[in-house]
Amino acid sequence: MSSFWRQLVLQGACLLLSGSLHGAQAREQPNVVIIYGDDVGHADIGANGGPAGLPTPNIDRLAEEGINFTDGHSSAATCTPSRFSMLTGVHAFRHNVNVLPPNGNLTVPAHYITLPQIFKKAGYATGIVGKWHLGFGEREQRIDWNGELKPGPLEVGFDYAFLLPNTNDRVPCVYVEGHRVVNLDPEDPIHVGNTYASVNIPGSTAYPDARANDPNVFYQSIVNGLGRIGYTSGGKSALWDDYTMAEEFVARATDFIETHREQPFFLYFSSQDIHYPFTPNERHVKQSDYGKRGDVMVQLDWSVGKILGVIERLGLKENTIVIFTSDNGPVNHKDQQSGNVGEHVGRRTYDASGPWRGGKFQIYEGGTRVPLIIRWPGKISPGQSSAATISQIDFPASFADLLGIELKAAEARDSRNVLGALLGQDPEGTELLIEECRGPAIRLGPWKYIPAYSGKWVQAHDPKVDTLYNLQEDPGEQSNVIADYPEVAASLKHLLDRIKAGEGVRELEVQAELTQLQF
Repeated sequence: MSSFWRQLVLQGACLLLSGSLHGAQAREQPNVVIIYGDDVGHADIGANGGPAGLPTPNIDRLAEEGINFTDGHSSAATCTPSRFSMLTGVHAFRHNVNVLPPNGNLTVPAHYITLPQIFKKAGYATGIVGKWHLGFGEREQRIDWNGELKPGPLEVGFDYAFLLPNTNDRVPCVYVEGHRVVNLDPEDPIHVGNTYASVNIPGSTAYPDARANDPNVFYQSIVNGLGRIGYTSGGKSALWDDYTMAEEFVARATDFIETHREQPFFLYFSSQDIHYPFTPNERHVKQSDYGKRGDVMVQLDWSVGKILGVIERLGLKENTIVIFTSDNGPVNHKDQQSGNVGEHVGRRTYDASGPWRGGKFQIYEGGTRVPLIIRWPGKISPGQSSAATISQIDFPASFADLLGIELKAAEARDSRNVLGALLGQDPEGTELLIEECRGPAIRLGPWKYIPAYSGKWVQAHDPKVDTLYNLQEDPGEQSNVIADYPEVAASLKHLLDRIKAGEGVRELEVQAELTQLQF
């Protein structure tokens, strides 16, 4: 039986299985909590072979009580695109979504159905706590940080939002709750711009220009003594404390769970850890053997433990799905080129991508192969390890099936129903996988085809020619075998070109012509 027809049989079995479970699951309406790390590599956790000097007991316990996917993926190797795709079920390259600047507008089109909207259709309370980085306001609209920040997460399906608006190394360094900056003094208005002159406004607090003495430094502003991307002024009373950020987010998340304990809820807990700058709270300092980066990984594990603790204290464990994953791979890996991390890693180093090549900003497996752990007591057998191929972009279609929500053909059109795999009942997952970094690559079965990179933003590690890897024989992506298998590369290129031209992955994957690929 070909791999394609085997997949169809498995999908049919999963549909029968989901049909038998569907009524009970829809009635139960399990709570769902997604704990989303930032720049967490596959091997940053003990359950995936992380080093002994980097303790992650709470995440490891989650793996022991659930299923740990060894081939779990974010849809992209950078944060804004992967978050966009997870929430919309649509690949980010279709809308030219890249890492947003500090004044970036909302990337999610108003007509798109989103993951939180799917939950709302099923009667759930929905909340986001933590990093957003998907923008505010209509396209081309100038963001007014001193007024209402809308449209934003409340307009795309969340009932509650307490946010880090961009990243913890980007301005403005303030929290947003609902539509407004928290604790803002109107007499000290916030300004965000592309130059120091554009924010040098009388009446607003001034922050140092990081490039005043060295125009070549990466950051533009210095806020709370730390370099930040972008220029800003004002908002002194609203500034966050980098060293208590994890505590603030955990408090808001646990309060959301407490408040909605009597109704089904969906919580997207989007941590700033372990993104640079590494600012562990004093309780976590030197709790790892890997300097500040290791310490913020310990801090992230602490956050996981606090969220699991409130779920269990409230008696919600049995009816709550908890997912731990990350937006992309790590910055510290063997192909690291930026030189941005070495001085911060600490006394010892390790490759947080594990056996996979590359990491964040790279199209190789380490860029999107991230931790993916799911626990649902009584529904998912504990202690499982699954090699099923899973992408976060498939969350919308999978949870829609779980909740009995029918998606139209144009809704979440790149998202596929892999519920059977998520529950540990399908060992295959999806054969067709799109991985993205400044453009998409395609995986089908053991093969991975990456188009050559060109243009202004090409980096030293990017492929300069079309490449083809057999991941079954070469999981580290070291040997380009395109000369030996030109027909495979041509077939995959044709398939990728069709997707890039507009065909939805969900529609495309069920077409029988895939059997014509010469494998």
